[in-house]
This record gives sequence, C-alpha cells and structure tokens, in this order.
Amino acid sequence: MTYENQDPDPGEVSGLDLMEASVPGTPAGRMPEAGPPYHPPRGWGKGPLVAVPVIVALVAAFSLVYALLV
Repeated sequence: MTYENQDPDPGEVSGLDLMEASVPGTPAGRMPEAGPPYHPPRGWGKGPLVAVPVIVALVAAFSLVYALLV
C-alpha cells in the first residue's frame, strides 16, 4: 500500500491568504466558534471543606484509641 499526501502544497494554493483567512463577519483575530469566557468559581468547593475535617477527626480518633489501648 502506498501513502499519498492529501494536503495541498501551500505554495500551490491560490486565492487564499492564510494570514487574513477568517469567517465573514468576524473581526480579525477573533475565533467565531469561541463562546463567552469561562470564569470558574473562586475558592474551595464544599466537598474538600467537608472531607478535610472528617479525615482529621478520623485520624485523631484513631490516634487517641490507639494511645489508650497500647
């Protein structure tokens, strides 16, 4: 099986200026498919704020029980 490159040679493409190619009606330098910017919420979520104290309490309880039994 032979491989043939399907991409055209950029030097042979006519009628297309790659530096100014854009969708009509789109300002230069803007991506037409991009939506509004995503701003993630700041700070910690509720999960870590609950999980960290629970884990600390479990470790403290285990240490206390271990110290009393040994």
